[in-house]
Amino acid sequence: MNSEQQYIELYNQCRELIARHSCDAMNAVRDEAYRRFAASGFPSQKVERYKYTDMARLFEPDYGVNLKRLNIPVDPYKAFNCDVPNLSTCLYFMVNDTFYGRGETETKSATPAQPRLPQGVVIGSMKEHSDIIARYYNQLAGKDEAAVSDLNTMLAQDGLLVYVPKNTVVERAVQVINILKAPNPSPLMVNRRVLVVMEENSEVKLLFCDHAADDCHFLTTQVIEAFVGERARLDLYCLEETHNKNVRVSNVYIDQQRDSRVRHNVLTLHNGTTRNKLDLTLSGEGAECECYGCAIADKHQHVDNNTLITHHAPHCTSQELYKYVLDEQATGAFAGRVLVEHGAQKTTSQMTNQNICTTPEARMYTQPMLEIYADDVKCAHGSTVGQLNDTAMFYMRQRGISEREARTLLLQAFINEVVGHIELEPLRDRLHYLIEKRFRGEFNKCKGCKLCH
Repeated sequence: MNSEQQYIELYNQCRELIARHSCDAMNAVRDEAYRRFAASGFPSQKVERYKYTDMARLFEPDYGVNLKRLNIPVDPYKAFNCDVPNLSTCLYFMVNDTFYGRGETETKSATPAQPRLPQGVVIGSMKEHSDIIARYYNQLAGKDEAAVSDLNTMLAQDGLLVYVPKNTVVERAVQVINILKAPNPSPLMVNRRVLVVMEENSEVKLLFCDHAADDCHFLTTQVIEAFVGERARLDLYCLEETHNKNVRVSNVYIDQQRDSRVRHNVLTLHNGTTRNKLDLTLSGEGAECECYGCAIADKHQHVDNNTLITHHAPHCTSQELYKYVLDEQATGAFAGRVLVEHGAQKTTSQMTNQNICTTPEARMYTQPMLEIYADDVKCAHGSTVGQLNDTAMFYMRQRGISEREARTLLLQAFINEVVGHIELEPLRDRLHYLIEKRFRGEFNKCKGCKLCH
């Protein structure tokens, strides 16, 4: 049986069950996603955007899927106790693909006091707000010929909605802890869905943190769709701290309107196999985006970031910076493409990918690309793959710093350029600490956190 056949059969057998535990807005696009998935299947590595990750192989194993929406016993407030000081976020949890609201824990224990959200802001289950998601759901992902997005649309039964109305600023960052939890030691597939809708002149900072609470095999598909209205501001941070038995395939779609601002930062600190795809479209004149990413990988870990930034309107600006540090037999890949369409004059774009391989066995594949159909633009791209600077190492050793310490300091300085673009100061400081521990071979979970790494 090929990789996609098991999912085709699953959908045919369980379509009514899937729909029964979902809502009309999600069910309305399910069959069309199934038809596209059944027709195309998973892309081979001959397809340009998937040349560095064998998607079919990732989906070959037989994973269980919680289609009956069985309750998985966990109290996320007890399972997760992050010691990021003074972060002062609006804290929410998703256990697998299920939104856990305030006080909805398994043990009904008292939850920490939550900061009050501005009037009209919605953060909650998609099923409870079908009137909003009916206007936006799958409008971006459904235009993409991506098998994983179609598979997620086929099987997702609920998800997270973040809605910020017109002229509303959410002062406190919204932190969503994604906890992977299995009902038994068997492998589990999770299909997580997120919809972000920001009306004009609104602002929010979102922090998604992925953790695994069980030492078993997980396969996570994630689809995030973000609609950013005129003059709106979205900061989206995605942090992965799972384990080497986790496979994560994430597709992020962002559409920006006139004079909007987006900052997207994806950080992979510990993982098994990770494939992140970002499709961002600058649809309105004067829109700006900044996309940053860093990955630290060792052993046989695999991190693949693939980006497509489309300049559809004139006077738009995009900036990308991705950095990797690969140790032992780790594999990294970055493929970035900037598409400047006809009429997108006065475009400014800069794409940079810098990488360090600390061992001869580590492998990095990099492919920055520009595709330009306008003649009045300022676009540049570049990539480097190398080792630690011998001159800097010699300089530090001459001043009594040990080789191991010098190596750690240089790697920290290399990665910190990406971390420095995080505007949440407590999170930025905490990441500096976690990254230092990672480079010292002591990857450290937060003090008091019971989640498994």
